[in-house]
Amino acid sequence: PLIVPAVGRGEERGIQATIDAYRQVASEVLAAKPDVLVVTSPHAPYFRDAFHVTTDAELTGSMARFRAPACRIDARTDVDFARALVAEMREADIPAATSDRWPDDMDHGTFVPLHFVKEAFREAGGAEAGGAADGEAVGGAGNADAGRAGDLPCPILRIGLSLLPAETHRELGRIIAQVADDQHKRVVFIASGDLSHKLKADGPYGFVPEGPVFDEEICKLFATGNLEGLFAMDDALCDAAAECGLPSFRIMAGALEDVPFKAELLSHEGPFGVGYGVAAFRVGGPDGGGEAEAEAAAPAVEENAGQAPVDPCIALARLSVETFVRTGKPAKLPADVPAELLSVRAGAFVSLHEHGELRGCIGTIGPTCDNLAQEILQNGISACSKDPRFDPVAPEELDWLEYSVDVLAAPEPILSPEQLDVMRYGVIVTKGYRRGLLLPNLEGVDTVADQLAIAKRKAGISPWDEDVELQRFQVVRHTLGGEPRLS
Repeated sequence: PLIVPAVGRGEERGIQATIDAYRQVASEVLAAKPDVLVVTSPHAPYFRDAFHVTTDAELTGSMARFRAPACRIDARTDVDFARALVAEMREADIPAATSDRWPDDMDHGTFVPLHFVKEAFREAGGAEAGGAADGEAVGGAGNADAGRAGDLPCPILRIGLSLLPAETHRELGRIIAQVADDQHKRVVFIASGDLSHKLKADGPYGFVPEGPVFDEEICKLFATGNLEGLFAMDDALCDAAAECGLPSFRIMAGALEDVPFKAELLSHEGPFGVGYGVAAFRVGGPDGGGEAEAEAAAPAVEENAGQAPVDPCIALARLSVETFVRTGKPAKLPADVPAELLSVRAGAFVSLHEHGELRGCIGTIGPTCDNLAQEILQNGISACSKDPRFDPVAPEELDWLEYSVDVLAAPEPILSPEQLDVMRYGVIVTKGYRRGLLLPNLEGVDTVADQLAIAKRKAGISPWDEDVELQRFQVVRHTLGGEPRLS
């Protein structure tokens, strides 16, 4: 809601890239002259085992709960579309909960994107922008409820999310597309939802390492148009990141199946600790326009199919090590560092291996730099030159080095070793001023006893000394050619 000026009251300027992207998309919505706007929202009525479909003829809402009651949207529902969708859902054994039993006003997940459509519609001159006057039917179905919807260029259809499986969300998207085809209607699909809510320690929901990893993965899928990847995301990562948009995106992916489209990631930022992303998926018109463009792009996709993009954390670690080893000077922060590495602070460990053997590993338990990107650059230098177990890395070794970066969540105190798991948790052992740390999921460390003994040895604490303070922590591990994963 902060992005709506009446709510943000100036603070919205901190997410100007998102505002600019929204406005670009809203202008494209008008240019498409849709017959209906389908909106999936995480803040519509939400059911464990069903999808809410708004079947009321009108849907109105305001920003009253966000101190801006005069900021309103009045929309009309395409009731014919809604009723046909519910019938097809039930035919496919997908439960639908309609407004007949669960009436509801417009939620902010629906309101915010429609605010920008309303803004563009008003600036374009109202009814002329949508190609229909008040009360005039649009589309081929002769829908009596499908007149211009007051503040919007056409009626809407709002759908809530559920806790049903990902494949059920995909199937719902397919059904939406089928109903649109059956009714010969042009549809703009708005998949609403935030990315991670845990991007900054001083944000409203705090920070976890999985937050920026989730945003990075989603943005990569949106930029490449690989919507199938939405169904392969790790559930634990998604839960830890506290996202609220993935089910919405999966419904959209189902609606876009077998349709040629061109993907573009227009913006991504998270200055307030919540990830905001805007992407556009532009499809061809009824005459098949856009298919040639999609076919022309296909060879480039295939050429690069075997070249996985380098994880930005790994790229920074390598830049740090190679620059320092070759010049003796620290590397400068590149201009193309992803925003999510600049907007968070966290401890991080850089590990180097050569021919399968450890060649250096140093890091920080908590953040010591302004952002995670600088933390990795700093610790890359330490790993290649300051690990007391090894000589500094020589230039002739650089081609043989393998890199990994562990981003640490905040440590939490524990009362006993029973609360440890060597695969899931790292450990910090403290006695007085002495402190030792061991990362999780390390080769050769198979038991908690091994883990504690090594951590104590690193701290100079006797392995038999049980009078120590224990903390555990989780990490997100980044490796070359692999997906970031929780360890």
